[in-house]
Amino acid sequence: MSDLTLIEAVNLALHHAMQRDPQVIVLGEDVGLNGGVFRATQGLQQRFGRQRVLDTPLAESLIAGVSIGLASQGFRPVAEIQFMGFIYAALEHLVSHAARLRNRTRGRLTCPMTLRVPHGGGIHAPEHHSESTEAMLTHIPGLKIICPSSPRLAYQLLLAAIADPDPVIVLEPERLYRSHKQFCPDDGLQLPLERALIRRLGDDISLISWGACVQDCLDAALRLSKQGIEAEVIDVATLKPLDRETLIASVQATGRALIVHEAALSGGLGAEIAAMLSEELFSELQAPVSRLAGFDTIMPYARMESHYLPSVEDIITRVVHMLD
Repeated sequence: MSDLTLIEAVNLALHHAMQRDPQVIVLGEDVGLNGGVFRATQGLQQRFGRQRVLDTPLAESLIAGVSIGLASQGFRPVAEIQFMGFIYAALEHLVSHAARLRNRTRGRLTCPMTLRVPHGGGIHAPEHHSESTEAMLTHIPGLKIICPSSPRLAYQLLLAAIADPDPVIVLEPERLYRSHKQFCPDDGLQLPLERALIRRLGDDISLISWGACVQDCLDAALRLSKQGIEAEVIDVATLKPLDRETLIASVQATGRALIVHEAALSGGLGAEIAAMLSEELFSELQAPVSRLAGFDTIMPYARMESHYLPSVEDIITRVVHMLD
């Protein structure tokens, strides 16, 4: 087994899930014949047929609605929204039906659907193709939200999402799709949802992030180590439900926390994490919990994109300032 990119790991997980369970159905725009806009579903229709890998019209509302109907009747649909900026048309179904089906039927019906969504910027894409609006989704009771930061995590978390009895939205970082490779055997192992991961140990400060920014935090931590600063890197991984215990334990040990995400600062998930840490650890913090995030603007086009996204240098500068 050679090392895989994140997009190849997603494809491997889909192959594994479809082979194991005939109730798993893949649907979305161009997922069949063309293998998806990023080629995440390449080869699936040729192997499993057009009845299990469905090319849909360009209608996100339809994709979400059909997925909910299939899920309520015993299937396990894995739907793709081509870019996160296109998910808004599907929100009516996600909020009003997918998230509520278990509660509405008092547990008689569940909604075991998975919605894959390319997430974030960094690939010089046009408007609507670089959105990071995860906080909007984490506010909806009844949905689970995950965001892998490596090929192996993408494989394990996607398999766990498909097996989950409730709706799970998988946010896949676009700029990590082909930027890193990792050994990823097709062993069927699932990483439990609701668990954050300690990606690097340190005792001076906790860097908390998810998705593509986790790699930035790891790079920053390596450079900070050469300056004598040891940063612990926490990969949130499951944005909802949040692994409060791991986050609290890390910051309790280091006394400082910097939350890094590329979504706009105001109302972001980082604010929720910061509030939780401040409430739980107020007397133990050695500095206020800080956030480093995107600006409160629409993600700019390619030439300005790098100015919007938090950089490794930005992380290092903020950490040094917090430790002064």
